[in-house]
Amino acid sequence: MYSYQQLFQFTQEVFLNMGCPPEDAQLATEVLLEADLRGVDSHGVARLSGYVRLWEAGRINVKPAIKIIHERPGTATVDGDGGLGLVVAPRAMDIAIAKAGNVGTGWVSVCNSNHFGIAGYHAMKALVHDMIGMAMTNASPLVAPTFSTQRMLGTNPIAVAVPANRQPPFVADLATAAAANGKLEILQRKNKKAPIGWIQTASGGRTSNPHELKDGGALLPLGSNKTMGSHKGYALSAVVDIFSAVLSGANYGPWVPPFVSFLPVAENLVGKGIGHFFGAMSVDAFRPAEDFKAHMDNWIETFRNADVVKGKKAVLIPGDPERIMTAKRLKAGIPLLEPVERDLESLGKKFGVQL
Repeated sequence: MYSYQQLFQFTQEVFLNMGCPPEDAQLATEVLLEADLRGVDSHGVARLSGYVRLWEAGRINVKPAIKIIHERPGTATVDGDGGLGLVVAPRAMDIAIAKAGNVGTGWVSVCNSNHFGIAGYHAMKALVHDMIGMAMTNASPLVAPTFSTQRMLGTNPIAVAVPANRQPPFVADLATAAAANGKLEILQRKNKKAPIGWIQTASGGRTSNPHELKDGGALLPLGSNKTMGSHKGYALSAVVDIFSAVLSGANYGPWVPPFVSFLPVAENLVGKGIGHFFGAMSVDAFRPAEDFKAHMDNWIETFRNADVVKGKKAVLIPGDPERIMTAKRLKAGIPLLEPVERDLESLGKKFGVQL
């Protein structure tokens, strides 16, 4: 177990050694560690070495000049200048929030960025402003559309955060694939099989091999197959891709640059970097915030009190498991798998930082 403070200090030092300005190193660390606190271990410090390798490969600019390249009162397009998505994304969300404060809603598309951590972090930034936050991003093409064997889409997550009053906020944060690639990486480290319905072979067959992607296989959309609704997961993923990249001028579909540094970037790129999309909606642009939050409390309490199936204690609200995990890990510490620990120790030796 490692305390949040231990991992924060270590991670921040790594980003500083990469050449990130202090403010950016702190922000990137905060975004990354939020994933570990919330139990999304696939997107936390386990990804740190991946960012380092992308930087070493010259694919991350640690001192980006993030700028607005197109703007209207309630919208903007931001060029991330190849920066860490962990830095570009929260800055873009801040722009969306500022616009929502001025005109009621703010929408920001982003091009020329990189992997931005968990979508939920960015959506939740809106909560303290009595705003509903939205965040989404496209990602490395690992997912095959329904009826295809070709990897065309990323796991393309969507997050929506909604404020309440007495109740904790509603926070939905989900991949549009049956499972995120990071979950396969965890299974690989644990030497365990994947559930049927997460991935398919290169020819489109069923498999439980978590290494299947290395042999030409693909992740499956949310729903896993047509009978179970994979066409809906495919459609949701496509919406994320279009909002994040076709709208912003980033790469989309099979042209999205891979997160892993050893895979080549596609030829004849159609845009710049990875794309994101953010939204902030001021509640009082629709109705008084206190009225809305009172009814959100009622909504949440009603669903919490719904009848449960035998063997289950209660109906959960989106965001509950992550909130409970955060409280637990802040108190007891954050566990790391042995391969992740070795990975961080290796980074520590590289940069002269003690884990």
